[in-house]
Amino acid sequence: MAALPRLVCASSVVLVMWAGFCSAVCVEVPSETEAVQGTHMKLLCISCMKREEVTASTVVEWFYRPEGGKDEPIYEYRKTNHEFPSRFSGRLQWNGSKDMQDVSITVLNVTLNDSGIYTCNITREFEFEIHRPLFTSSRLIHLTVVEEAGEDFTSVISEIMMYILLVFLTLWLLIEMVYCYRKVSKAEEAAQENATDYLAIPSENKENCAVPVEE
Repeated sequence: MAALPRLVCASSVVLVMWAGFCSAVCVEVPSETEAVQGTHMKLLCISCMKREEVTASTVVEWFYRPEGGKDEPIYEYRKTNHEFPSRFSGRLQWNGSKDMQDVSITVLNVTLNDSGIYTCNITREFEFEIHRPLFTSSRLIHLTVVEEAGEDFTSVISEIMMYILLVFLTLWLLIEMVYCYRKVSKAEEAAQENATDYLAIPSENKENCAVPVEE
């Protein structure tokens, strides 16, 4: 009888590991950290469920912390969506997926006062036959709201590289055109010389082959 709990424990561990290897592809992408005033900002929170073949209930909690302040709840998903009274009232939109791997929310009409730290807490309770383990994860998003969109350094570099590539391709095309023109010209000159030589050979042969007439 003492070996039964050990056997059950070992079976659960094997089940959890097997479920993790058989999970679908899921990539945890970090959220953007800068928003422009007056636009909509999606706070990305992705938590890959590595045991999707096991039924699980998911609870999502979103918190907001201003500079020098404390965390305050702003949104919650617990089978149904619930928005807490806060500065974001009426401006939060749920963007979670059906499989509850993407539990993101969107802040509508972002203001400068929305800068701060956003926390996404995910709690999953897996429904195994023997026990119901809990798994938790958390994501922090440091959001900064600006008045106007700044010029992205990456896009500037991309534009410069594009212009350099266009100039290089143009020069390469010109060089190819000049090379082909010279090659065609030489071919035409060689063809004309060969034609002239070919036409000149019969007349010379006629002169050399002429027989003098005896009187």
